[in-house]
Amino acid sequence: MKTMCLEERTKELAKLFSYDNRVVLPGSPVEIHPFRFHQEVGEEDIELYRLAIPVTGFCAVPDSKIIENKDFTYTVFLPKGGANYSRAILLLHGLNERQWDKYLTWAEELVLRCGVPVILFPIAFHMNRTPANWYSPRWLLPWLNKRKQEILNLCNASFFNVALSSRLSDSPLRFYVSGRESALNICQLVAGIKEGKHPLFREDCQVDLFAYSIGALLSQVLLIADPNGYFSSSRLFTFCGGSIFEKMNGNAKDIIDQNAYDTIKNYYLNYFVYGKQALAEGRLFRDDALERAFRLMIAPDVYAPERHAFFEKAKDRVQMVSLKKDIVVPTVGLREAVGEELAPALTSELDFPYEYSHQTPFPSGKNIPFQDVFLGFRTVFDKAAGFLSSKV
Repeated sequence: MKTMCLEERTKELAKLFSYDNRVVLPGSPVEIHPFRFHQEVGEEDIELYRLAIPVTGFCAVPDSKIIENKDFTYTVFLPKGGANYSRAILLLHGLNERQWDKYLTWAEELVLRCGVPVILFPIAFHMNRTPANWYSPRWLLPWLNKRKQEILNLCNASFFNVALSSRLSDSPLRFYVSGRESALNICQLVAGIKEGKHPLFREDCQVDLFAYSIGALLSQVLLIADPNGYFSSSRLFTFCGGSIFEKMNGNAKDIIDQNAYDTIKNYYLNYFVYGKQALAEGRLFRDDALERAFRLMIAPDVYAPERHAFFEKAKDRVQMVSLKKDIVVPTVGLREAVGEELAPALTSELDFPYEYSHQTPFPSGKNIPFQDVFLGFRTVFDKAAGFLSSKV
């Protein structure tokens, strides 16, 4: 990528990106391959949880019957003409995302800097894993108006977040179940890679992770639980992510509204983390590795010794970068996740000389100093590439 053209390159890649066709990027040694994914691993497990999730007015179809979430396309950025790789980087996105646009330059940069494929894998009910009408303003308008009428003084309600906000308010259990489903999907993907069933990768391929925002929490749960030993040597680099759940604040017009935020915070901090939900929903919960790993990441003072023990053991495989002005995933949340003793080694905080946010760390616009934005981008990806390219 040429100096200072991040905005232009993002627009170019967004125009070229396709879920349907292989794309050879002009003027770049990188190409994009689409692959189909059909959910198989853990389908019965997830279905049992969803028996406790009611069908809502917003979507009359049960979650288990939403085909787009079970059968979908993911894409891989890779060096042009390559195959048979012994390493891969899995890139995970943030909460309530429906387009990969901002991540396309991230994926390209990691391929160019690390020389290995980067897999863009969508979290359950995000990106292309939802019905199209969930993002149609005409279809959403009645639901947005209804939600505003039913919930007095509702803050941060918008077209962008009404689908996710409605679903989480109706059943906060969805947050965990969708995360669990995503983890099982990733395990299925990684199993296929490590068993030599993926056309791009060698058997026993090393899979590392670059994770942003809520994708970082999902990645931490995967590394802590380590289903089937798939992630025992994986490296994890988080950007604007890695916080303990309690310190995350997703109350924003482009994430979730105030009611949904308050609902999930209350459920996970007062019930789920202590196992209280098991009294009413005992048949649902497994107390298995994935569930325990998520519990470890909910509150700073609950299960802290076990959580800190994991990060001590994995301290050479984890690096987390936060932004000083990030109010969605603040630095204090990262430090509480790993503990003050490990925080200096595992976490670092950056600040940029321009207006940015958690959702838009590399903004564009005529009043934005694009040289500074490019320098901020390079600073983050210098750290990411250096860490993900090194050996443990």
